[in-house]
Amino acid sequence: MSAAWIPVLCLGVCLLLLLEPAGSEGAVPIAITCSTRGLDIRKEKVDVLCPGGCPLEEFSVFGNIVYASVSSICGAAVHRGVISNSGGPVRVYSLPGRENYSSVDANGIQSQTLSRWSASFTVTKGKSGTQEATGLAVSTARPPTGKRLKKTPEKKTGNKDCKADIAFLIDGSFNIGQRRFNLQKNFVGKVALMLGIGTEGPHVGLVQASEHPKIEFYLKNFTSAKDVLFAIKEVGFRGGNSNTGKALKHTAQKFFTSDAGVRKGIPKVVVVFIDGWPSDDIEEAGIVAREFGVNVFIVSVAKPIPEELGMVQDVAFVDKAVCRSNGFFSYHMPNWFGTTKYVKPLVQKLCSHEQMMCSKTCYNSVNIAFLIDGSSSVGDSNFRLMLEFVSNIAKTFEISDIGAKIAAVQFTYDQRTEFSFTDYNTKENVLAVIRNIRYMSGGTATGDAISFTVRNVFGPVRESPNKNFLVIVTDGQSYDDVRGPAAAAHDAGITIFSVGVAWAPLDDLKDMASKPKESHAFFTREFTGLEPIVSDVIRGICRDFLESQQ
Repeated sequence: MSAAWIPVLCLGVCLLLLLEPAGSEGAVPIAITCSTRGLDIRKEKVDVLCPGGCPLEEFSVFGNIVYASVSSICGAAVHRGVISNSGGPVRVYSLPGRENYSSVDANGIQSQTLSRWSASFTVTKGKSGTQEATGLAVSTARPPTGKRLKKTPEKKTGNKDCKADIAFLIDGSFNIGQRRFNLQKNFVGKVALMLGIGTEGPHVGLVQASEHPKIEFYLKNFTSAKDVLFAIKEVGFRGGNSNTGKALKHTAQKFFTSDAGVRKGIPKVVVVFIDGWPSDDIEEAGIVAREFGVNVFIVSVAKPIPEELGMVQDVAFVDKAVCRSNGFFSYHMPNWFGTTKYVKPLVQKLCSHEQMMCSKTCYNSVNIAFLIDGSSSVGDSNFRLMLEFVSNIAKTFEISDIGAKIAAVQFTYDQRTEFSFTDYNTKENVLAVIRNIRYMSGGTATGDAISFTVRNVFGPVRESPNKNFLVIVTDGQSYDDVRGPAAAAHDAGITIFSVGVAWAPLDDLKDMASKPKESHAFFTREFTGLEPIVSDVIRGICRDFLESQQ
């Protein structure tokens, strides 16, 4: 039988697939592109020709040995060791879909995990042919005589003005049913498309709430709208109770991790879809989400009618679950029909970075300066214990150019800025500099040191949105007045924690500390007693930060 060519549209590139009976020998391999996926070639067995020089970092591969069909064929072949990055022939075998595609680093390619996909494939060494791999599909078909179709390259960067890491938490319970579940997926797909997903734009993932929550795909799995839309389409209906609270808590704790693709400094958002009402407590889950810095939106559909209100555990569940009960984080649609008009307003909310108040936590939105006593009474070995105390507090916070900032000043009669808030933007650098601070030795003028720090360290960051804290560590009585400089610092919006060791007078510690004095002033007789105070100071900073946000 002679070969017949049939054009197949995929990924914006028209691949001409050679139809040969399965198992036939001698067929010329089909030249494919670097990005051609398994799902683009719908045959049980086919020989393809991969081009050389494909950028390894652009390969999208899910699984190991058995790859999800959304994976790049050439990427899978390089990962499997069937070919090198110089290209070559590959034989592709189609396989059924499966669950739990594994993540394995091999041959320069880090494959990714995927919870489930509808089809798979595997690859082996292919038969050599006469065609050369050029990175473009090869065709013997005559070009069309009509208007030439333009190929529009996909914008991979995405909408740079809408940077957010978003989890869609959809309702998969019996309460919504199969039909409305599909309408819900269609709406989520429209929202995802309008967001402008891309490497430098928003990233999205999907979690299904039912009897037990299930993460369908993570933020890192897909960075293009078409892949996200396909993944949403593949999600199956689970049924069970609508345990939205359980699913929200699971999402806050397990979904937003660096391993799952969360980006530093990008707002974390979960959009919760509730058809009717949740069958469990959602208030506690909302609290957990806020503690993890997650902005919770509730999209409610088909509010319970008066006859159903007796079945609702808490009629105010929306206000208790969202990031803030100010109306911004709640969104209502009357039903799942004709929802297109609701897409754009919801997208505008999700892209409003300045409104994402729950992204700010005590760990990423504070400026902490340490005022360290370097007087001669401390001694070099005890000074090292003070630096360890400072390090243990600093390393708890998310230090970055858009996150928490750390500074340090050492004082005797004089003051020395060891580093300022703008000098170092990574935790590693900050901790390294703290370890290398040299002991000065001299007298004790704590009041002058406070004034120096307020003026020279906090002054340059006066317009910073972060909340300002000063942690003073001293082992003795100051030779100058501390009350006036401390009061000036308080008036400047700086919260002071005073930590005294050995001969530090309690009156001085209280005069320097912010109110209430008992929770901002600490004392230990020995330098080894500084370690237990670390957690007290961290808790105090977080408590004061949360109170300032109310």
